[in-house]
Amino acid sequence: MATVEQAQSSGIQITVTDKAVNEVLKFMDAEKVPVESGGLRVSVLPGGCSGFKYSLNIEEQPLEDDHVIALERIRMFVDGFSLQYLNGVTVDYVSSMQGSGFTFTNPNATGGCGCGSSFTA
Repeated sequence: MATVEQAQSSGIQITVTDKAVNEVLKFMDAEKVPVESGGLRVSVLPGGCSGFKYSLNIEEQPLEDDHVIALERIRMFVDGFSLQYLNGVTVDYVSSMQGSGFTFTNPNATGGCGCGSSFTA
C-alpha cells in the first residue's frame, strides 16, 4: 500500500496518499504557491449526478473561517460545510490509460455514480 499522510483536526481524520501529496506539491510549484502559506482547498459542493461533488484547488492562504489541516508536507483548507462530509476520507492520485486524477474514498458516502467524483451522503 502507498504511504499516507494522516491528519486529525477539527474532529475529523483525512488520509492523503504519498502520490496525491506529490501531485499537490507539483501543482503548488507550478502555480508558485509557497508551501509555508499555501495549501490544497478540499470542498464538497452541491451538485454532481449523486447530490454532492468534490472540488480541489490550490490556494495561497486559508480563508478566515477555514479549518486548516496540517499534514506532514502540505496543508489542507476546508470550509465548515465541507468538513462534515470529509471524516475518514482518503484522497489518492491515480494514473491509467483512461487518464489521471485525484480520487476519493469516502466511508460516509451512501451512494455514488460511475464518474467517481459524485456521491450521496
